[in-house]
Amino acid sequence: MRVVVSIGGNALGATPEEQLSMLHEAMHPVADLIADGHTVALVHGNGPQVGSVNLAMEYTHKAGQPVPNMPLPECDAMTQGYIGYHIQNVLGEELKTRGIDRKPATVVTQVLVNEEDPAFRNPTKPIGSFYTR
Repeated sequence: MRVVVSIGGNALGATPEEQLSMLHEAMHPVADLIADGHTVALVHGNGPQVGSVNLAMEYTHKAGQPVPNMPLPECDAMTQGYIGYHIQNVLGEELKTRGIDRKPATVVTQVLVNEEDPAFRNPTKPIGSFYTR
């Protein structure tokens, strides 16, 4: 059976250390599914993480450091990559510990969103800097 497991970005913590700790806990039941013979697709959010990377790049750029102000799509890809990297390593270690010869893989994705989507009229999960009027 194919199973999709989704982990929200908020469930991954605010730092790489928190993320690794939380993933060590979260990958046990995923490994259980694999051990039971299921094919698992694991997807994740990255809102808090992409917001942090975007703010760090913006802040560093504005502080006059030789760092480009990275566009949001690139920050999104960066966070997809490092979250996937952590998931691969933690899940891979868990599977190896159980004697399961499976190698997790990460796929960085892109989604095209309709600019007329009504959700854009009232955003509920902003990313980046907040400014007063």
